[in-house]
Amino acid sequence: MPRDAGSGGAGVDPQRLWLASAEQRQGRRPAYTREAIITAAVAVADAEGLDAVTMRRVAAEVGAGVMSLYSYAPDKETLLELMVDHVSGELPTADAATGDWRADLKTIGRLQRAHMLRHPWLPAALATRRTPGPNTLAFLERALAALRPTGLDGAAKLEIFAQLTAFVAGHVAHEVTQAAVAESPARAAAQARYLAAVAADGRHPELAEALAAPGRAVTPEATFTRFLNRLVNGLDSDMGTELGTDLGEGE
Repeated sequence: MPRDAGSGGAGVDPQRLWLASAEQRQGRRPAYTREAIITAAVAVADAEGLDAVTMRRVAAEVGAGVMSLYSYAPDKETLLELMVDHVSGELPTADAATGDWRADLKTIGRLQRAHMLRHPWLPAALATRRTPGPNTLAFLERALAALRPTGLDGAAKLEIFAQLTAFVAGHVAHEVTQAAVAESPARAAAQARYLAAVAADGRHPELAEALAAPGRAVTPEATFTRFLNRLVNGLDSDMGTELGTDLGEGE
């Protein structure tokens, strides 16, 4: 029985989803393609969020009966996997590693941020996704190549890429929320008044000191760059521990 929500059951079979050849259909040529269906689902998610993506809604967008979609994606879980990999095809993979793993990793982080800002539903989708498709694997290959100069083993490199992706996803989710707050001057002013009151109550001296410190550039780009630099530069000590050396030595 087709499922609209991705819960229960055995979940998506990645080998069948990504490696199996398309089954030959009998009778008339299909009126729709998987590509058209995924594109419609992505458009809905971009405009209205992930909750708006249902099999019924996507079917309406392409002008199909909902039951006809199940031969392309048997449930929403599968559709989500297809959507994530579809948009991952936008990420550039041809650029060669420069040999400076820190700079390359920061470039990858910036690319991921821009990508997730174009598709704000991605952070939530990535939190439940389990089966990387061909486009995702191509970008992962780029990241692993960038980390080759570290000398770390494969498991450690995979962990670093996962750590970077999780950081970017969490940051973008927060960034999108804050952008919505900024669009409401009254709400932003209320938050500022609240923090000022808390800082003045005498019970939060550390917070009061922090809020009184000179401000920094608070543009989304500047904030992300500071956080990204801390993450990537902070990997040196962890890598040195794993390798028994200090990767920052001699720089």
